[in-house]
Amino acid sequence: MTGPMDQTPDRAEPPRTDPLSRLTLEQLRQRTSMKWRTHPADVLPLWVAEMDVPLAPAVAEALQTAIDLGDTGYPCGTAYAEALAAFAAERWQWDGLRVERTAIVPDVMLGVVEVLRLLTDPGDAVVVCSPVYPPFYAFVAHDARQVVEAPLGADLRIDLGALEDAFVRARRGGRRAAFLMSNPHNPTGVVHTREELEAVAALARRHGVRVVSDEIHAPLVLPGAAFTPFLSVSGAENAFMLASASKAWNLAGLKAALAVAGPEAVGELRLLPEEVGHGPSHLGVIAHTAAFRKGGDWLDDLLLGLDANRSLLDRLAAEHLPGVRCHRPEGTYLAWLDCTRLGLHTERDGDAGADRGTARAADGPGVVSDLAGPARFFLDRARVALSSGHVFGSGGEGHVRLNFATPPAVLREAVTRMGRALRDL
Repeated sequence: MTGPMDQTPDRAEPPRTDPLSRLTLEQLRQRTSMKWRTHPADVLPLWVAEMDVPLAPAVAEALQTAIDLGDTGYPCGTAYAEALAAFAAERWQWDGLRVERTAIVPDVMLGVVEVLRLLTDPGDAVVVCSPVYPPFYAFVAHDARQVVEAPLGADLRIDLGALEDAFVRARRGGRRAAFLMSNPHNPTGVVHTREELEAVAALARRHGVRVVSDEIHAPLVLPGAAFTPFLSVSGAENAFMLASASKAWNLAGLKAALAVAGPEAVGELRLLPEEVGHGPSHLGVIAHTAAFRKGGDWLDDLLLGLDANRSLLDRLAAEHLPGVRCHRPEGTYLAWLDCTRLGLHTERDGDAGADRGTARAADGPGVVSDLAGPARFFLDRARVALSSGHVFGSGGEGHVRLNFATPPAVLREAVTRMGRALRDL
């Protein structure tokens, strides 16, 4: 891939001013984060959940002010929770987020672990809807809990029958149990509807299962869908949600998140060990607070860019990947590609379960040692890095997850390379 690729606009598209169009490939290759340093320089990285965008000005300004003041001590106060509550009221028309029902945690997945420790004991079961974010398996298994899968339906939405069956199995013998939900869902990009979430809450109540909702992608809902916080639905009063600005403003390296309890779960939240609150970065809290409080205009521009890239991916896949079924995401910047008809996934089907238990803890499924099937093929033959579907659990074999939060020229070149590799089979 050469320099002109970064500068030549797509004649079929209007001029782009969103954050995804502001960096060249040469600039991106100067980054030292996981996305850009895991693979050799000839690889186009469309795998881990980092976006190829400059920092939002409001966030950059807040961080620069803190650095100029030497304000790099310990986090303090409730500004982060207040900013999220205001954002939720404006964006999701939900005014039920109460600051006194929140706690700062190091990041969303460590917050998930700490909340699950409040709700379950070692040996208890945690239900997940597979295929799902691989750290759900790794963090649960490493904390001595058992994973019970409730596979998604053929439409990649929650299958309530499968979920109820999983709840029954999880509660067998009187064990405590929790349902760890991805809302919106990673990797499929499905945004659960209010009706679906109400049904989940009713099932959980009926079977005595506690719900923990990972809502890290909540601000990234694309045109055509609407986000519903799980705590806003009837029956979810004893649930928890985890949230941060990490994905929507590309702040993975600035650690800070919030655990939010429903009104019936406040007592349990207060049992969270004090030391958990020592883990977040003060600069992280400053950055996430600024994002929720002042980063709305930047987010709106980003969502326009992601929507355009989503449509661009549809067109590119139709042109270059005729044997691949691309599920159109309703939210996130992640596309779930069904490559099973290519016949590239049989090599690792037998041992996928073992891989799930040791999946990477960061949002890094798809690094070289975790690759199989079509992800391995596209890396080796097309020099495009994607996340390997088999680490997302049952239903993931033969799939790849593609991160389309990248400049349009990079996305276009990547899919073109993938198509060329398939034609050469």
